[in-house]
Amino acid sequence: MRDNDWYFDEEDENISGALHRRTEELYEISDTDLDPDGLIECPVLPLRDLVVFPRMISPIFVGRDASLLAIEEAHRNNQTVIAITQLDPDEDHPGPQDFMMYGVEMAVGRLLDMPDGSSSALVQGRRRVEVVEFIKTKPYIRVRARPIYEIDEVDRQLDATMRTALELFQKCVNLDRSLPDEAYLYALNIEEPAWLSDMLATAISPPLEERRILLETIDPLERLQKVIGILAREVDVLELEDEIHTRAQSEVDRSQREFYLREQIKAIQSELGEGDIWSREIQELKVRLDSAALPEEVQVRAIKEVDRLSQMPPMSPEVGIIRTYLEWILELPWSNRTEDNLDVKHAGKILERDHYGLRRAKERILEYIAVRSLKPKRLRQPILCFIGPPGTGKTSLGQSIAEALGRKFVRISLGGVRDEAEIRGHRRTYIGALPGRILQTMRRAGTNNPLFMLDEIDKLGQDFRGDPAAAMLEVLDPEQNYAFSDHYLELPYDLSRVMFITTANTAATIPPALLDRMEIIEFPGYIEEEKL
Repeated sequence: MRDNDWYFDEEDENISGALHRRTEELYEISDTDLDPDGLIECPVLPLRDLVVFPRMISPIFVGRDASLLAIEEAHRNNQTVIAITQLDPDEDHPGPQDFMMYGVEMAVGRLLDMPDGSSSALVQGRRRVEVVEFIKTKPYIRVRARPIYEIDEVDRQLDATMRTALELFQKCVNLDRSLPDEAYLYALNIEEPAWLSDMLATAISPPLEERRILLETIDPLERLQKVIGILAREVDVLELEDEIHTRAQSEVDRSQREFYLREQIKAIQSELGEGDIWSREIQELKVRLDSAALPEEVQVRAIKEVDRLSQMPPMSPEVGIIRTYLEWILELPWSNRTEDNLDVKHAGKILERDHYGLRRAKERILEYIAVRSLKPKRLRQPILCFIGPPGTGKTSLGQSIAEALGRKFVRISLGGVRDEAEIRGHRRTYIGALPGRILQTMRRAGTNNPLFMLDEIDKLGQDFRGDPAAAMLEVLDPEQNYAFSDHYLELPYDLSRVMFITTANTAATIPPALLDRMEIIEFPGYIEEEKL
């Protein structure tokens, strides 16, 4: 029966037009089929999650045998069918209790076979009906129903409601790209409020439950008011979507504009032979790395970081972190050093010129210079600790020693330092991380063998942030400081060529482990004659 072509002319190319003409014929026939009670008797086409409104054309997919039999029976008897939506879309074998009590009388076009084994057809609704009685349920469902005739007289209230609905629908069409402009023109030419409400409900396709409620609402004014509520909500959602889309599009447009401008700058720079600024900076870093006399391990790490940097966009937040790290590597004195002046007589003159007395301290310094002159390649430096009251010349004597040896003089004050990170630095995972004060001072010195004075070493503190005195053990231990590890740099740095001199007011508060690594030189207080 599905191959019977009585329904359409095979030469008719406009299927919906043929469906509409045939629907009018069926409706004329169905009007003559009313029984004395004003009821019609038709096969039922159960719908799972679809609601077809009167006068609307919609495609349907038919897969159940009972639905196919109902459609074939309607075709055989030149009848319409009644489409009723199931209350539970997942029910495969619905009974009378599983349907809404309102449905739509409609005509079904010729069935077309689909690749998945189901069938498809185009349907057009005619009018609402109220199910009165289920006549049979096997092999297909058949019912008696009462047609519902809707009043199409338009009063002032209906006219105002229709205009409101059309205004909201116009906004929906303007905001929703899936709704064609012709949909508004079609709605604009509908003069019947019942037809208009059904058309708008079909166009915006609200959730299934709301479509059921609209189908069961018989009064055109009440139905239009419900459609207006759905349209208003849809307009709000569409306006929000449009705002989000506009904002996202502006961001995309700005990014594309920046990309386009950057490409233009690259092209202009290429024509001028200047090259891209970012590429030029990367190239400059590579040149600086090649010219810097870095240890092999440091060189490999720096090249790896430059390669990471070259693969990042210039505006990436990590670019600044990597560039700062590379600047520290390049500016630290890895191999720059000064030659020691090992002339004992010259050193003695400078020490006598700058300080009166301090015989033991001067003798120890001259002894150090004499030993270095005999064994200039001896790398292990003594750790001298000047202990004495304030104002006895401990710091200034360190400056004189640096001048006598021809070394750079740098100093840091350790008084009140309580954080281990002050010595070893912070890891790069922290924002604003920097190396510790040891490497900061070495960078300031510019050589890897300065005279490094650590003032007030007896006043190091200790709290929950760590023990800076324990961190100083590695700095002052000749067996460890050739590979000093800073948390920020994460590379071994050689401090073995540095001459460390520490000062303190008393040895009592210096940790024993730290005190064992130092050679104590006591500075006695000045008597009246020495002060004069």
